[in-house]
Amino acid sequence: MKDKTAMQEMLEWTRKTLPMDLDTPRMIEDKIESLLKVEKEQITKAYNSAVPFKFGEEYYNKTYGE
Repeated sequence: MKDKTAMQEMLEWTRKTLPMDLDTPRMIEDKIESLLKVEKEQITKAYNSAVPFKFGEEYYNKTYGE
């Protein structure tokens, strides 16, 4: 079993919990799906640039602020 990112878990929860036949849950689902792409880019960038940072928290703070 693979780990899931926070956005993957959010998408799974949304699909299980909300009535997906309504407009608002569908809009939420679409937004999460678009954020999955952003999250993947962020994780990939963090992995590729991890060498100059001692800790993941340092990368996070430099990239996104505290």
